[in-house]
Amino acid sequence: MELSKIGIIGGTGLENTDFLDFTDSLEFSNKNGKVSSKVSQGKIEEIEVFIISRHGTNHEFSPSNINYKANMMALKDLGCDAILALTACGSLQEKYKPGDFFFPDQFIDWTRNRKNTIFEGDNVVHTPMNEPFCEFLRLKLAKACNELCFDHHVGGKIITIEGPRFSSRAESQLFRSFGCDIINMTTSTECILANELEIPYQSIAMITDYDCWKDTEETVSMDAILEVMKENSLKAVALIKRTLEILNI
Repeated sequence: MELSKIGIIGGTGLENTDFLDFTDSLEFSNKNGKVSSKVSQGKIEEIEVFIISRHGTNHEFSPSNINYKANMMALKDLGCDAILALTACGSLQEKYKPGDFFFPDQFIDWTRNRKNTIFEGDNVVHTPMNEPFCEFLRLKLAKACNELCFDHHVGGKIITIEGPRFSSRAESQLFRSFGCDIINMTTSTECILANELEIPYQSIAMITDYDCWKDTEETVSMDAILEVMKENSLKAVALIKRTLEILNI
């Protein structure tokens, strides 16, 4: 896969895009409305990069209020060959611990109120979703993690809930019984739209907590998530940079 333009979506705790050598910062809107943030444009190695802060620059958009369609269509219109999407997530399994990276290969969509298709009205399209994430990108991310000695996990199931509330303990235990590995509030919606737009998409999930199923851990909170993301943001930046270097070889 030859890549010259990559879209990067920054998630909770990763709204800052200062790691990019900016050439421009664009206000962007399309027929679906306004993009969540300015689109930061620059280069890493020889790859042109476009970055959107999913929740807005100041985390002003809740998971249910993000204009996913505008965000994904903007990256399509900018000619992105692939999308790497950073996201905070909770772990539903003991072996996946806070601070680890997780690169899912399957999702379960547990959202209820999302506009999760580009095609509306009379233009109905049934998009295959058997392999929703990009194996090529997943393996490159794993290679970068190996080189950087970052704990990571390749393949597994992410469940996306509506939010913005966290799960009840009963829900968390139910999702574990499904065999889900991690949980968040945004990935399935983006992944569905990326597949409809025929853009290879891979989530870079950073585990921040054990949701609420594990009785020996503190209950998940936004403060705790932001603290873990703050501690690990430099790792996320290093992973992105090294992955793009590998893609450029």
